[in-house]
Amino acid sequence: MSCASGGSRFGWYESLRALTPVLPVLLAFCGASAIAAGAPSDDTAHYYVREDFRRVEKIDAHVHIHGDGAQFMAQAIRDHFRILTINVDYPDFPSLSEQQRAAISLRQRYPGRVAFAAAFSVQHFEAPDWSEGALHQIDAAVQAGAVGIKIWKNIGMALQDPDGRYVMIDDRRFEPIIADLERRHLVLLAHQAEPLNCWLPYDQMTVRSDRQYFREHPQYYMYRHPEMPSHDAILAARDRMLSDHPALRFDAVHLASLEWDVDRVAQFLDRFPQANVDLAARLVHLEYQAARNPHKVRQFLLRYQDRVLYGSDDAYGPADTDARALADVHAAWLEDWRFLATSEPMHSADLAQRFRGLHLPRAVIDKIYRRNAESMFAGGWNATVLPM
Repeated sequence: MSCASGGSRFGWYESLRALTPVLPVLLAFCGASAIAAGAPSDDTAHYYVREDFRRVEKIDAHVHIHGDGAQFMAQAIRDHFRILTINVDYPDFPSLSEQQRAAISLRQRYPGRVAFAAAFSVQHFEAPDWSEGALHQIDAAVQAGAVGIKIWKNIGMALQDPDGRYVMIDDRRFEPIIADLERRHLVLLAHQAEPLNCWLPYDQMTVRSDRQYFREHPQYYMYRHPEMPSHDAILAARDRMLSDHPALRFDAVHLASLEWDVDRVAQFLDRFPQANVDLAARLVHLEYQAARNPHKVRQFLLRYQDRVLYGSDDAYGPADTDARALADVHAAWLEDWRFLATSEPMHSADLAQRFRGLHLPRAVIDKIYRRNAESMFAGGWNATVLPM
């Protein structure tokens, strides 16, 4: 576990560190508790503040940009973000070919600021030569600069064989694709299953945004579809696939769909050392837990600081042209920064409870917001950051 300490109150800490491997853990525990409870730090050099947001280099490693994207990129540049735009086999998005053209164009027009992950289609999955076609799609995307390949929740929640059986990611027909990605050291980004709230009645869901999403997307509201696979069944199939491919570089987006309990995310990361997770569209679930036990959430991020990537899941297309859309992007980015980097008191429309920011050390913020993405998607962005 790598936990950054919090300032001069630990001046005697380093001199004792060599005496026992237990003492650093105990001291980090105590220091994290004080900070998570809102105690002021006497060494601000170790921490960022709200005003640092626009000057610190950051990466949003989970967005979906369609069309020209110039206005979104102007906002990203103002807020000092590079982006990973992710193509998805999702019926509400443009076709995969359109998504890829847009991603390639963005990467060319904003060198050093944009990387992209591609996807393959599961259309005609039952055809004998389907996997061969999917591999061709992957080859073309990688040649065009893709740094990873995305699979979506339609695998496990929508894709069916002619006999009605739901197809899981450990299905033998995916094996040539997974093996190819493992052999080539390409990252597989996987959205498997949904938040656990998806399997609960509305009045038991923990956050407002999940209640809203599943009202608007009843086809994915599994509580209303008991004939469909369970949350456990979908994730068990994912974990069997990972066990069969221990060298696969894996980005388990959306906190690996274990968002309701950081202990469960920790167990996943311990079991699969090649896996990372991102925070996209699930930071609210950390806020929900932090309102009850801030120390537990903070300690999770300290312990796994090398394996967590910041992502927003912002989707921005040609219709998002008004100033309000960009203001919303900026506001959401800034609120996430406040929660992770500061100790400010906060409130979210998603939650009844108030909570405080986690006040993570600068070194941890830099990993979550930039270094981990640079390491996982090596070559995705140029080493030199363009001037603001």
